[in-house]
Amino acid sequence: MSGETKTNGQRRWAEKKVFTTGEAAEICKVSQQTIIRCFDSGRLQGFRVPGSRFRRIPRDELIRFMRTNDIPVDVIADDSGRKKILVVDDDPQIVELFVDALGRDERFEIQTASTGYDAGMLTESFGPHLIILDYMLPDINGNVVCDRIRNNPHTADTRIIFVSGVVNPDEIEQLKAAGADDFMKKPFDIGKLLIRIGELLGV
Repeated sequence: MSGETKTNGQRRWAEKKVFTTGEAAEICKVSQQTIIRCFDSGRLQGFRVPGSRFRRIPRDELIRFMRTNDIPVDVIADDSGRKKILVVDDDPQIVELFVDALGRDERFEIQTASTGYDAGMLTESFGPHLIILDYMLPDINGNVVCDRIRNNPHTADTRIIFVSGVVNPDEIEQLKAAGADDFMKKPFDIGKLLIRIGELLGV
């Protein structure tokens, strides 16, 4: 029975990308106040829900914290080996193209966003290994999103591929100088894009 309970627990936590302080406390087998103190002191990184005092902790950060403090991670660790990709574009057809192409590839796990704001929230909670980023978003230009990702120590290593149909060569070089790993002009060859994603993620 205990083995079955552990398996169910692993399955439960494996499906979550972001945790409350209460959930983190349960996983780490410490009090919620201990987790809150670690969060507030900066030993455990995360973000606050806008407009509230609620704290949230991304999966990758909780795993880092557990390993740093010699807490077993077998309950939470995701051994699927899939790389997480965030697609950020306000064109539903482009998003559908990516979801269809990447979603059928067992190497990847996909999430999507249509605004810079949503992209920022998902970058924190989902923890993507790579972001496919439209240059012109409805609320902000993609280069601003790129800059924020690069200047955040928890996301600085995230791979970024820009896609756009209206960027000139000088702007492309500026994007790469700002931290973009690559640029592809719309319309693009999805096969070539998949190859490039594999190269950047080493899969």
